Amino acid sequence: MEQETEQRKKHWYNKYYKLLLLIPAILLVFSFVYMAVFYQTNGDFIYKDISLTGGTTITIYEKININELEKEISGKLNDLNTREIYDIITGEQKSIIIETKTKAAETKEVLEAYLGYELTADNSSVEFTGSLFSEDFYKQLLIAILISFIFMAIVVFIIFRTFVPSMAVIISAFSDILMTLVLVNILGLKMSLGGIIAFLMLIGYSVDTDILLNTRLLKRSEGSVNQRIFGAFKTGITMTLTSLFAMGFALIVVSSFSVVLTHIFTILVIGLGFDIFNTWITNASIIKWYVEKKK
Repeated sequence: MEQETEQRKKHWYNKYYKLLLLIPAILLVFSFVYMAVFYQTNGDFIYKDISLTGGTTITIYEKININELEKEISGKLNDLNTREIYDIITGEQKSIIIETKTKAAETKEVLEAYLGYELTADNSSVEFTGSLFSEDFYKQLLIAILISFIFMAIVVFIIFRTFVPSMAVIISAFSDILMTLVLVNILGLKMSLGGIIAFLMLIGYSVDTDILLNTRLLKRSEGSVNQRIFGAFKTGITMTLTSLFAMGFALIVVSSFSVVLTHIFTILVIGLGFDIFNTWITNASIIKWYVEKKK
């Protein structure tokens, strides 16, 4: 009975694995169209927070009703964003963070007028980032991502020395990054410096299971093609799910006290989810097609 079930699964996969490529192809086309429209609308590929656009960040170490604060000062500060910081154990509010593109001195005056007391080094901290510095740093990070992706592609070509398997890995990794970026924008998440760094990390996460899969199929001969794919799947999915659960748990823990880490882990969780899809549908279908045609 188990053998019949296994045979039916293999028959289904052998019959439809090429059609499965339509799913990532449609998603990839949608991603390109969405990003083109997004860029025309917003003038950039992401929503940026003040760490990438420049602005003022003031942290107040007091218990403050954040909803009332927003109602009172939202019309007085440009592009206002507020967040609460909680104690991870007790859930008690410890501080609030106010972000705005308004200059530091003006922001401080508005807050002091609302609070009724002076903001000092004892009860607050103030940070201001110039727009030129932020934009320059943002451009450097984008260049770093591009260079990292190019070097990753070169290493992949050196490992496999064949066009189709190498392109399968590169397409899968590129799809992970592009689809993650699209979902991040759909969710309306404002990208911080930590978020950009997370995309650098995602390049590494995206290629490890792809290389594992292609190595099993191209450099080993024991078993059938399907057996090698399923063997690689067992190892690869264990690796990815382990990382995914670890990142998910870390996201829950840090979401109450660190915005930067929240951005990093959110992007990595989304990216690892897409990595499962693109490795075991996109890459697996392409490399199976290539191996069987080569035979």
